[in-house]
Amino acid sequence: MDFELTQEQQLVQLMARDFAKDKIEPFALQWDKEKHFPQDVVKAMGSLGFLGMMIPESYGGSGTGAVTYSLAMQEISFADAGIGVVMSVANLSCEPILKFGTEEQKLKYLVPMANGEKLGAFCITEPGSGSDAASLRTRAVLSGDNYIINGTKLFITNGKQADVYIVMARTDDAGGNRSISAFIVEKGFQGFSIGTIEDKMGLRSSTTTEVVLQDCVVPRQNLLGKEGDGFKIAMNALDSGRIGIASQAIGIARAALHEAKNYALSRKQFGKTLSGFEAIQWMITDMAIHINAANHLTLHAAYLKDKGRKLTKEASMAKLFATEGLQRTVYDALQIFGGYGYMKEYKIEKLYRDARVTTIYEGTSEVQRIVIARETLKE
Repeated sequence: MDFELTQEQQLVQLMARDFAKDKIEPFALQWDKEKHFPQDVVKAMGSLGFLGMMIPESYGGSGTGAVTYSLAMQEISFADAGIGVVMSVANLSCEPILKFGTEEQKLKYLVPMANGEKLGAFCITEPGSGSDAASLRTRAVLSGDNYIINGTKLFITNGKQADVYIVMARTDDAGGNRSISAFIVEKGFQGFSIGTIEDKMGLRSSTTTEVVLQDCVVPRQNLLGKEGDGFKIAMNALDSGRIGIASQAIGIARAALHEAKNYALSRKQFGKTLSGFEAIQWMITDMAIHINAANHLTLHAAYLKDKGRKLTKEASMAKLFATEGLQRTVYDALQIFGGYGYMKEYKIEKLYRDARVTTIYEGTSEVQRIVIARETLKE
């Protein structure tokens, strides 16, 4: 396997790094404090092609592929993981329309989503349906030329600012995966509203909301794929989503190592810097090993996606390893800071909070283990 990045991949990585350093990192702590969503920064990311990286140029994307997407996600998340998840969900929301949408749907929705004119959101989780996605209760009933959708979606990233929502709803009473369908819903549709805006532990520069559908009128032509395709569409999109969250986790881990290393090199105790103590060196070593291994797993899954190959197991492996290892990384990094790490004026405190959700969303660690076991036993 060739581990060398192409010139294009290196250029995009550098562009993302420079953008994050100039436009995101200096403001990240303030955004976190104020729960501020920087609309202008997200728009700028769209103009640079970061919100449709796996979408062909013919449909408004940058067409740079999954490996390049992972590299860019790491750089954005290094600066602020909240903006990283905005980027992740924007890319995730494009994928179902590219793979299952009609030409009309692609031109109407995918093009402006991929080029950043409109922001996307992905709506599957419900108050009573989290890891068990097949048990969702939102209902869509065909009435003439429209579907009438009723239900509430929970924990929707980009919920407040999005323009286009990929919504999963049940279209028959049979139950199970085959009764779920996918719809493209616009914010302005009758019966659509935003509910509770959540007050989160971390990722506070992104908004997480309820989406309420109360007799929401959705044109029949906004059905994505066929009736009953919804679960397949969602699982397909989540393979890509897990590459995004693994990449986000690597970005957070890299930031934690950066902060811990610099602090250890400057902080003196007992007559020498912390970096001179073997216990601290071992913490730094473990962080570096985790980041390198997680990066290889994630880029391998992204490589498979770029080649059009099956990646369900590999994406779950990358997500599980990157996010679980991140928890130890931020723990050790904060430990190196001692009491200072517990104070909000230091970036490591924010990184510690941002890291926690990565083992939960886009499929919990427990779900990833189920997926990996299932796929391994099939082989």
